Amino acid sequence: MPGRVKHGSMTRLAIIGGGAWGTALAAVARAGGADTMLWARNADVVADINTLHENRLYLPGIALDPAIVATDDRAAIADADLVLLVCPAQAVRDVLAPFVPLLSGRPLAIAAKGVEIATFALMSEVVADVMPESPLAVISGPTFADEVARGLPTAVTVAADDPAIARRFAAALARPAFRPYVAGDVIGVEIGGALKNVIAIAAGIVTGRGLGENARAALITRGVAEMARYGRARGARPETLMGLSGLGDLMLTCSSPRSRNTSLGIALGEGRTLAEILGGRRTVSEGVATARAVAAEARRRDLDLPVIQAVDQILHQGAGIDDTIAGLLARPLKNEGE
Repeated sequence: MPGRVKHGSMTRLAIIGGGAWGTALAAVARAGGADTMLWARNADVVADINTLHENRLYLPGIALDPAIVATDDRAAIADADLVLLVCPAQAVRDVLAPFVPLLSGRPLAIAAKGVEIATFALMSEVVADVMPESPLAVISGPTFADEVARGLPTAVTVAADDPAIARRFAAALARPAFRPYVAGDVIGVEIGGALKNVIAIAAGIVTGRGLGENARAALITRGVAEMARYGRARGARPETLMGLSGLGDLMLTCSSPRSRNTSLGIALGEGRTLAEILGGRRTVSEGVATARAVAAEARRRDLDLPVIQAVDQILHQGAGIDDTIAGLLARPLKNEGE
């Protein structure tokens, strides 16, 4: 592994996670001059970034700054000033635990989107449980990793209970083409990022089944209502869910078959099984696990989330798509605001 070069008072930023989004954020951080190191468990990813300056597995064809250093040695990032955690949501607890002796107390920003199945915890709650001494922020918004890595214009939300922490991460990542907006509603930002993946699966199913644009638009709109309902139950601010991390992320994810969740829904709607779809992918469609977690939490809280519950039934309970759609259409008439 190449040695790490330090430059005076330059911010030392460590990224935990060598997938597409972690690599894209490394590119953003390095473009602003941060001393950037990326930890990945995949030895091929580490080797490619260090020797070819490319992540061929997750971001093929995108050149990376040679100053970005990759490592599979946890101790190599122990001197980081700021840490970005960028791994699949269901893996956050296990991935982070070995770093606790090395990074406890360091400001940490979470760029994972989901709800933990076993505990119904949001990612900030998982990290607070594993590494309680570290000040936390979350980063979310409408982002395709390849566009960020190529320097195309992007805006995100950086939220933290402590405004100074949010500003610190925003300053470390802000670039002419990467604009972070600071917020204080951590829960709202996380809920928007997590639930939009489930709604995107539903939108994809509608597309794959050939039900038309009217149905797709109606489903997405009702999905926004469910996002707001779940958000209220967990203490989110309504305006947050109308921002970049809520409505903005939902628009991007539901509007493009490039989205992993939308494309998964399209494949389901076309008749493929979940096992077939997931078996051919190396990347994670976060909405699959989040649907199960949120549907279970909705039952516990007695929340009416019919779209999200329908996705859970199709994914995890063997429900037929046509019967599930018929059930949604047969629901009693009600006021739109309910």
